Amino acid sequence: MAMHPAELIIRNAKIATMSDAQPFVQAVAVRDGRILAVGRDDEIGPWRGPQTEIIDAQGKTVLPGFIESHCHADIYGARIHRWADFSWPNVRSKEEVLARIVEATATLPKEAWFVGFRYDDMKLGGFPTIDELDRAGNGHPVFIYRTDHHNGVVNTAAFERSGLAKLSEDPPFGRIDRDPATGKPTGLVRENAAYVVVDELSKDYTAEDFRKGLRQVFAEFLSYGITSLHNSLTQSNGIRAYQDMRAAGELPIRIGIMVSGKEAGLVESYIRAGIRSGFGDEWIRILGVEWCPDCSTTGRTAAYYEPYIGPKALGEPEHNTGMLLYSSEDFRQKVMEATAAGLAVFADGVGDRGIDYVLDAFEAALAVHPNADSRMRVEHSCCATPEIRERMKKLNVIPSSAAGFLYDLGDGYIRVRGEAAMKNMWPHRSWKEMGVIAPAHSDAPICHPNPLRGVYSLVTRKTDTGQLLGKEEAVDLWEALKSYTIYGAYAGREEAIKGSIEPGKLADFVILEEDIFTVDPERIPHIKVNRTIVHGQTAFSA
Repeated sequence: MAMHPAELIIRNAKIATMSDAQPFVQAVAVRDGRILAVGRDDEIGPWRGPQTEIIDAQGKTVLPGFIESHCHADIYGARIHRWADFSWPNVRSKEEVLARIVEATATLPKEAWFVGFRYDDMKLGGFPTIDELDRAGNGHPVFIYRTDHHNGVVNTAAFERSGLAKLSEDPPFGRIDRDPATGKPTGLVRENAAYVVVDELSKDYTAEDFRKGLRQVFAEFLSYGITSLHNSLTQSNGIRAYQDMRAAGELPIRIGIMVSGKEAGLVESYIRAGIRSGFGDEWIRILGVEWCPDCSTTGRTAAYYEPYIGPKALGEPEHNTGMLLYSSEDFRQKVMEATAAGLAVFADGVGDRGIDYVLDAFEAALAVHPNADSRMRVEHSCCATPEIRERMKKLNVIPSSAAGFLYDLGDGYIRVRGEAAMKNMWPHRSWKEMGVIAPAHSDAPICHPNPLRGVYSLVTRKTDTGQLLGKEEAVDLWEALKSYTIYGAYAGREEAIKGSIEPGKLADFVILEEDIFTVDPERIPHIKVNRTIVHGQTAFSA
């Protein structure tokens, strides 16, 4: 027996370490939340003591805990108890949504809003019109937020209550769709016009609202093996909620904070305080700051050089190539100031024009503040053409890839961009061949948080309906799993402490019910998690 025995040993397992030097082992020993040793069962046996917890995995596959490298856990938590979930297949048609609104608004208190989110018009049969929402709302203001969190639909009462009706023209970097024949609003509001409504709905939220919902969000994430997350566009209430949960012993997942550039004054306050990337510890850490200059492909607002194809919503402009949400000068100045302050900058680039826009600002900042290891990130990095890929490699910018879009939104991408464009969407094989590290994420709650959906689509290049999408960019399973483990750790500058199962690293694991390395690939998105372990403690058990 070792002088200081392990607190936990997982044995009789197929442990995929994600380390190329020693890909598979049978057992792992843990003490004080860290990995002591890995190896064969007989090699780890001496670490056993009288108080050691033994998990006999019975041959099951063990992986490092999944790292969700871009999600919106904080706002998901804030909305989960207040807003109706209209995600597919919780609802299956626009008509079902309208019926639910009728039923819910019949008993709402006077003046109360009805709000739904995660609405996918492509799966549900289009958007409801303003007139349909007027009839369904029983006099209440109604807002339906599209699943992309970029566009939404209002009824007349919501149009007035939010203040949109008072505007004589579209808000900057936003659009109110109108019937070309009558000039009347159709109900569809895009980008900053939608955010006017969201800001009105969220103005009274507190850190406790976030904290209450985060308990449910964390339980969901843990059930899919997620042990670390990078919170995109983290709001001040989210930052407070995470710290409150940590103090109360309620934080079961490790948090990387991407400070929101959308919240007025928040990034500037971090710059004034001298807070730099890396501030914090293994539970809550400031990764950097983030802006969202590019938009949504399936919402037909992301910035591309070539116009969108396919059916248009009433009032959508001709030759639509999307939009950007900042002026070039303003965005470059923001990136420059944050970079000078020692904060890593992350920015959403979705379409090819949007990614180039982000890279222009990154390139300008790096010319003034050279840093060969800046770990700037282009979030989502969807349409990465060969020219963009070469540019990102040259700048050493991380393509933080929304691979989860492949599964949930891939059909919509084909519909609005065409099959020929799919060879440049989430090009993970090309990234690998170029030696570029590309972590993958779901962007939950925009897409389902289960990492195995993204893993499946990276391996098969199939959507949730089985459509093939740029099959030449498929990668092998080992590479796909790296995108949700060691590559995610690298994107947070934490590869020394997480992302693989090696001595000295954090004891975060997921045990799967089936062997992901031998099952039919079609089974991958359906594999269940047997157990999720964080810091050597079971955080979820089936």
